[in-house]
Amino acid sequence: MPGVIPNQLISQMIDTGEITADPAVIAEQIQPASLDLRLGTVAYRVRASFLAGHGAKVADRLREFEMHRVDLTGGAVLEKGCVYVVPLMESLALPDDISAVANAKSSTGRLDLLTRTITDGGAEFDRIAAGYEGPLYAEICPRSFSVLVRPGMRLNQIRFGKGNAVLDDAALKALHAEIPLVDGEAVIDEGLGFSVDLRLPDTTLVGYRAKPHTGVIDLDNIGHYEPAEYWEEVHTANGQIILDPGAFYILVSREAVTIPPGYAAEMAPYLAMVGEFRVHYAGFFDPGFGHAAAGGSGSRGVLEVRCHEAPFVLEHGQVVGRLVYERMLEEPTQLYGAELASNYQGQGLKLSKHFKS
Repeated sequence: MPGVIPNQLISQMIDTGEITADPAVIAEQIQPASLDLRLGTVAYRVRASFLAGHGAKVADRLREFEMHRVDLTGGAVLEKGCVYVVPLMESLALPDDISAVANAKSSTGRLDLLTRTITDGGAEFDRIAAGYEGPLYAEICPRSFSVLVRPGMRLNQIRFGKGNAVLDDAALKALHAEIPLVDGEAVIDEGLGFSVDLRLPDTTLVGYRAKPHTGVIDLDNIGHYEPAEYWEEVHTANGQIILDPGAFYILVSREAVTIPPGYAAEMAPYLAMVGEFRVHYAGFFDPGFGHAAAGGSGSRGVLEVRCHEAPFVLEHGQVVGRLVYERMLEEPTQLYGAELASNYQGQGLKLSKHFKS
């Protein structure tokens, strides 16, 4: 039966050596439907982003593209606009019937910190073929802020699964009829559509735009930084904003989303042709996100938006992305927001956890 592997089976994969790590995996890395990955001790500054390609090893390609090495042991700054490859502490020896997908963690995406997973022989970012055996690497490109990192920091996460667990539209409609997935009408078309909220109650504030010249962000500092030093507030009185090319925005979905315990979800683009912008989807939505049983009762999706070639008018209620739901192989024994340090349960418009509320 196809399905996403839950936390208790991830623990079994660690016990059987399908997931190995040096040092060993710690309990805090295991999420309801994913495993956090940890940075190793060195970052390679490279000339350009790359994939290993069929039959090639990342280590060999690094010799081709490496400019210099950065020792992360005592902490080091990864500079905005540069590309780095960091060997991760975790390695895989997957069975032939288990594949994996990786993604940036929520806080990573909200800092516009492009983080993708690459593997030996890999022809795609963030996609790990069934039966893969070998090391994992993170490609990191800070795009809005320079960041201070250390070994063991967790910028991306990996989800394991058997077969194709994605719900088709008919199954998604049936699930929504049983457990409302959004508050209001569900737009279901190759996933659950979500739209942008540019009419927040009792305020003209609808989002934040990253400032171009800021200080370094130490990723260990939680609730530390003044938002005004890094972000400009975005206000509107008429339910529309104009996105500037190259600028990075934090906005929020109009819909409050629920992920029932037996399911997980992933943000995906809506349509490339709806406009000259891209919603940067940092993520996996764990079982229990926004669910009443885990203290959520509906949580908004935070949207990481970048405009491309031309200024673009974004309007209230415009559909900008979709949630693709997947079945869990088993219901996880822990849920997002329940007995876990879950920073974004019940969230609205919210910057990453590094900024003061």
